[in-house]
Amino acid sequence: MRDNFEVRRYDGAGRLGKLTVPRSSVTVETPALLPVVNPHVQTISPAQLESQFGAEILITNSYIIYGSDQLREPALEEGLHDTLDFSGAIMTDSGSFQLAEYGNIDVTTEEILAFQREIGSDIGTPVDIPTPPDVSREQATEEWETTRERLGVAESVDTGEMLVTAPIQGSTHPDLREQAAAEAASTDHDLFPIGAVVPLMNEYRFADLVEAVAATKRGLPESAPVHLFGAGHPMMFALAAALGCDLFDSAAYALYARDDRYLTVRGTEHLDELSYFPCECPVCTEHTPDEVATMDDESRHRLLAEHNLAVSFGEIRRVKEAIRRGTLFELVETRVRGHPTLVDGYRTLLDYADQLETTDPVAKESFFYLSADSARRPEVTRHHDRLGRLDAPDELLLTTGQHSDRYEESWRLVVPFGPVPRSLSDVYPLTAETPDRLDRSAYLAAADGVARLVEANPETAFTVVHDGWPESAVGTIPDRVTVEGYTPQEEQD
Repeated sequence: MRDNFEVRRYDGAGRLGKLTVPRSSVTVETPALLPVVNPHVQTISPAQLESQFGAEILITNSYIIYGSDQLREPALEEGLHDTLDFSGAIMTDSGSFQLAEYGNIDVTTEEILAFQREIGSDIGTPVDIPTPPDVSREQATEEWETTRERLGVAESVDTGEMLVTAPIQGSTHPDLREQAAAEAASTDHDLFPIGAVVPLMNEYRFADLVEAVAATKRGLPESAPVHLFGAGHPMMFALAAALGCDLFDSAAYALYARDDRYLTVRGTEHLDELSYFPCECPVCTEHTPDEVATMDDESRHRLLAEHNLAVSFGEIRRVKEAIRRGTLFELVETRVRGHPTLVDGYRTLLDYADQLETTDPVAKESFFYLSADSARRPEVTRHHDRLGRLDAPDELLLTTGQHSDRYEESWRLVVPFGPVPRSLSDVYPLTAETPDRLDRSAYLAAADGVARLVEANPETAFTVVHDGWPESAVGTIPDRVTVEGYTPQEEQD
């Protein structure tokens, strides 16, 4: 693996990075969106993608070009950048999509990689076997072994400065994904796409998608740039970025437009169901849904594609800014409320809080407690782990109020974190902004923090004085702790 990726900032596993693409002398800032360009049908030209939307990188299909009498010779003679009229980085797929759709393609890994280099691709792709979700372990293993062999073949091909991807398969078997990722990382390839997950996204199986991505990330070194194949809908960019995905490719902007579908960060709307455009892009401020609906097909599809691109690139910029400011989890919590299955995906993500915590910064701008899910964020996990390493005095008061003269020393009791030494009161994330009406999960998390500290200090005499915690939380505090000032509180689910 070449040293072509630099991480500049983290939030959770989300990261701002720089992907250096030597063949085109381009440095792509990640997270990045790669619009998919159909070599035959260009709803939006690559030049417009670059000039109007700021695309630094795109992806097209080398197998289509390879098999086209109309496109093959111009691409070989002029080069891909001149043929497409695009000066940024160009990634090419190998025909694996066609293999998945039709069961066979008439090109080998050696042939397609050599062709990709000849036409001037900046990032080439071997022919892998896209294993769909829910197949047997035997099939997933067998097909990964074929892909692994082809990755080995790809290492023997002279690709020059062209970066080469190592697609990672494994179906819906997380352990196979993790193993496949580790084996892919042992090659000298440069970029690691997570393959065959489009069916999961099409079926809104975001929990299964998170499992696949989290497993893949466990198998890869932190220096590996990760591409989530087919992740083209803006409603899921924040969630995928929080998992550590760096590149997303989207054909949705054009495919949805040709079906009169309108993308938003909360989902997809059909044009004929809209009375108003809920967006500020030029298409939406200069036209009404009725006006666009009456246009001819070409004009209507072009305008919808322009809107879909605007909202997609806008969301990528929003994700980048959230990572920079350390507010990515707040953005994810906002976005996943757009669909119940995205909530499932987010809750699955939080199952891996320990994994996310390894790269999550210890200091950020703010911590907003937005829902019961906030109690499971990596910052809470980190604080609980550190409580287990703190030495407590012989007697310690844990209180939601002020220090009492009855005790030699007292620490604050902060929901959802639990015990906080007073010297750390002004340290992130213990300055969290919380609603007045906290849910039961927040108190349970704080009580868990108490239990962690008590377990680590078996000789300390603890007293907890709270301001009316719910019984469900108080009941989880270890029996040897003295609890005072308890006034039952109405529990909020």
